[in-house]
Parts: sequence; structure tokens; C-alpha cells
Amino acid sequence: MKTIDRLITWARLKSPWIIHFNSGACNACDIEVLAALTPRYDVERFGVLLKGSPRHADVLVCSGPVTLQQRERLVTIYEQMPEPKFVIAVGTCACSAGVFDGCYCVEGGIDTAIPVNMYVPGCPAKPEAIIDGVVKLLGTLEGKEGKPKKIKEPQTAVMEPKEPQEADKA
Repeated sequence: MKTIDRLITWARLKSPWIIHFNSGACNACDIEVLAALTPRYDVERFGVLLKGSPRHADVLVCSGPVTLQQRERLVTIYEQMPEPKFVIAVGTCACSAGVFDGCYCVEGGIDTAIPVNMYVPGCPAKPEAIIDGVVKLLGTLEGKEGKPKKIKEPQTAVMEPKEPQEADKA
């Protein structure tokens, strides 16, 4: 691998730019995605920046099931992203259509329209789980000796439940 290629790979892994797309959800996961971008969780420590254009983004963060109205828009946004591009499905609806499964205008999860690299389940998914999903995605992309590797199968980010603290029990 050439030096310039290694530099580009390093920059891509250390500073992922994301774009958020709601394909027809109840907005609960949208609020959690935006909460993950606030200073309280400080995702900028991982280099994550929210971008408004798919042409500048590396990671597409999707929430909600794929509806008939949004399918074409979602595919267009995915196709506008430069290679390599990655997709994170946030929330139960994005993973499997959730409570909207079986509705007349819902096709299913995000993976019915575009390939998904990371699933973050939850209704709504917590900001910690979303951050964990992004970090795990970046971790799977970085192989040994710093070389990027292809993701063969989608990953799932699941937060382990915490033990209740003394203050919570009272």
C-alpha cells in the first residue's frame, strides 16, 4: 500500500463524516442520533462530524423503516456517497421495520433497499449504543497493520445492561 493510500485510510478511519437520514420513523431514534452528536456525548473525540451532503459523507446513519415514498430517495443518497461507504441502521424499525412491519406502505428494514454494515437495535436506540455502533464499525474496518478490511457480514452493536447503583435503588 502506498504512503498516500495509507494516509487516506488513516484519515477516513480517524475522522468519519456521517449523514443522517430518516426513512419514515416516529422520530424517536432521530432525537437519539442528534443527542449522540451533542457535547454531552462528545462524538467529536472520535472525529465524527455531521455533514449535510452525501457527497461529503463516509457513513450513512438511517433510522426508520423503508417506506414506498422514501425508498428512491434513500437509494439516491446512498449512490451519491463516495466509495468506500458504510451504512448504520439505527433502531428496531431500521433493522426490521419494527412496529411498522406489515403496513401497506412499508417495505421493511433498511437492508431491503441498500446494504447495511452495522445494526443498532433498540426502540429508541440509546446514544451510547449508537456511538458504540460507530466505534465498532470503525474497529472492524481497521485490520492488522492498519490496513482496512472488508466487512463480510453485518455487525450488531448491543449495550450491556448496567447494574443498578445505590442511588437508583432508593
